[in-house]
Amino acid sequence: MKIRFTPIASAISLAAGMLMASTVSADTIKIAIAGPFTGAVTQYGDMVKQGVDTAVEQINASGGVLGKQLEAVTIDDGCEPKQGPVVANRVINDGINYVVGHVCSGATIAATDIYNNEGIVMISPSATAPAVTEGKGYETIFRTIGRDDQQGPAAAKFIIEQVKPAKVAVLHDKQSYGQGIASSVKSELEAAGYTDIFFEGINAGDNDYSAVITKLKSSGADFVYYGGYHPEMGLLLRQGAEQGLTAKMMGPEGVGNPDISAIAGEAVEGMLLTLPADFTQDADNAAIVKAFADKGRDASGAFQLTAYAATQSLAAGIEGAGVDDPIKVAEYLHANEVKTPIGVLSWTEQGDLKDFQFDIFTWHADGSKSVYAQ
Repeated sequence: MKIRFTPIASAISLAAGMLMASTVSADTIKIAIAGPFTGAVTQYGDMVKQGVDTAVEQINASGGVLGKQLEAVTIDDGCEPKQGPVVANRVINDGINYVVGHVCSGATIAATDIYNNEGIVMISPSATAPAVTEGKGYETIFRTIGRDDQQGPAAAKFIIEQVKPAKVAVLHDKQSYGQGIASSVKSELEAAGYTDIFFEGINAGDNDYSAVITKLKSSGADFVYYGGYHPEMGLLLRQGAEQGLTAKMMGPEGVGNPDISAIAGEAVEGMLLTLPADFTQDADNAAIVKAFADKGRDASGAFQLTAYAATQSLAAGIEGAGVDDPIKVAEYLHANEVKTPIGVLSWTEQGDLKDFQFDIFTWHADGSKSVYAQ
């Protein structure tokens, strides 16, 4: 059994700390939404917030959890790994026991030790890097999305069986998420017999990728997989088209952002990507999709319903444990299934989903997407 200790040292007295904790627990059960609400990928934070807010509203309208209302508290990490511990310590000092997030893998990895050591339940709806959980022995860390070593093979299988390119290039953004999934795709392609893969990292945040595009053209690759987020993918697509690069391009769920269409323009048409299955098409989710729409929200993005499911899982864990105790909630989640809009979820010992489906989508210039049709 984990004993929770909050490291606020001499910053406040023990009596004040106890008063703060009792005040927090008296009225509501708080859930922190940790993610990027400033910076280049704020849309991903917004997707997660939409999912959490909608779930909280639905749960509260049904009577809340253990007779209490849920309260969402938004905390910005800017998708920056160095901000992960800052946010985690704020969660602790604010007496919050539950977190949906973080959103980006780098910030998540930087925060998980703190959450687990302090007995806080964190469920990420979007951080796919295996290093979030792999080999850590965490008790209180979960996710409601698959890992890159599930997503990468799904992409590679599609490339091998459907695209069948003559030569492949694999790019990444040198970060935990992007490099991790790019390496997974590369390994799968090599195992299938692809050799001499052009593999290179780019610097996230740059605004000119002409040099790497020139290398791509020289490599003779007719298909490019990019591991990273939408701002860089959008520039690669646009600048590649301007320089006559004709190779088809594909990325992970991190490129599936409506803003990529504004960055890449018409060059984004036909981009391929892996995303969680479109659970909005499930008839059983019609009422939830309507609840999103009634608030002017869109349930069909990459992370809205995985965030809804994360919030619903926390609520189910608290209700199932019968007490607002994060350690008991974690024990309940490890031992039980939770029915959510993305399926009936169950977790491995290290907090990963036992099963998750990634599908292949085609992105269109108008910002819409469609399931890939051969």
